[in-house]
Amino acid sequence: MAAFDRPDQTQRVEVDGHEVVTYAWGTGGEAVFLLSGGPGLPCRYLVEPHLRLVDRGYRVVSYDQLGTGASDRPSDPSLWHIERYAREVETVRKALGLDRFHLIGHSWGGWLGIEYAVTFPDALASFVIADSAGDIPHLVSELNRLRSALGPETVRMMQQREAECTIEHEEYKAAITLLDYRHVCRLETWPRPLIRSIEEWNKAPYETVQGPNEFLYTGNLKDWNRLDEMKRIDRPCLVVVGAYDELTPACALRMHKALPNSEIAVFANSSHTPFYEEPDAYFSRIEKFLAEQK
Repeated sequence: MAAFDRPDQTQRVEVDGHEVVTYAWGTGGEAVFLLSGGPGLPCRYLVEPHLRLVDRGYRVVSYDQLGTGASDRPSDPSLWHIERYAREVETVRKALGLDRFHLIGHSWGGWLGIEYAVTFPDALASFVIADSAGDIPHLVSELNRLRSALGPETVRMMQQREAECTIEHEEYKAAITLLDYRHVCRLETWPRPLIRSIEEWNKAPYETVQGPNEFLYTGNLKDWNRLDEMKRIDRPCLVVVGAYDELTPACALRMHKALPNSEIAVFANSSHTPFYEEPDAYFSRIEKFLAEQK
C-alpha cells in the first residue's frame, strides 16, 4: 500500500505570494483530490486512510493548505477566508494538471469544496462531501442541540465561560473534550495520523474562519450559507455523514436536498471520521460511487 511519507510526486506551488506543498500517490488512473479539514490541519489525517484508493487504480492528490503542514505559514489574517482558499484550490488544480478529477472534501474541506464547486466547476467530475454542511447558521443550531445533551448546568457553565472569555478553564475544556469524543471521533484511542495532524494544527486560520473550538462558531464563516448556490452543482455528488457526527445528519440532508444529482450515506456507528471509525463500510461506499462515474 502507498505510504504518506513516500509520495510519488511533491511540488511547491506559488499561491498569493507564498508557497504550498502538494503531494501525489500513484502514477496513473483518475485523480482523486482530497481537501482536508480545519482550517489549519495538515492533510496527513485525511490522506493516510484514503491511500487505499491507490491500490484501486486511482491517483490520490492532496496538499497542505496555506498555513498548514509543510506549506508556508504567513501571519496575515486577511488570507484566512473561504473565497481566497477556493482560488488557492484552483491554482493547485491547474499546477497539477488536473483536467478532470474527483473531489473529496472533509469537514472544512467540504465547505471549501462547495465554494470551489460553485465558483470553478469545469474540471470537476464528481464530489464527495464528507461530514460537512452547506448552511453554517443551521449547523450552529444543531451544535447547540448536541451541547444540550450535556445537561442544563453544563450548558450554563459553557455559556458563562464563553461570555466571560474564560474558555481555557479546565471545566470548559472538559466539556469540549467530552463532546469531541462523542461527535468528532468515537474511537477509544484516536488514530495516530489524526493525532499527528492535530498536534501540528495552526489555530490562526482556524480561529479566524471558524472559532476557538468545534462547538463555538465566531469566525468569518459563521453566516456562510451556499444551499441556494449548491443547486447549480450538476455533477454527481455523494453526501457522507456519521450518525453521531458533529456536522449532523440533518445538515447532510439539507445538502442532499439542495444538490440536483446526489446520494446520501449515513454511517450508523460513526461520528465525524467514518474513514477511521467504519473504514470497511466507508470505503466500500466511496469506491462504489467512484466506480459509477467511469
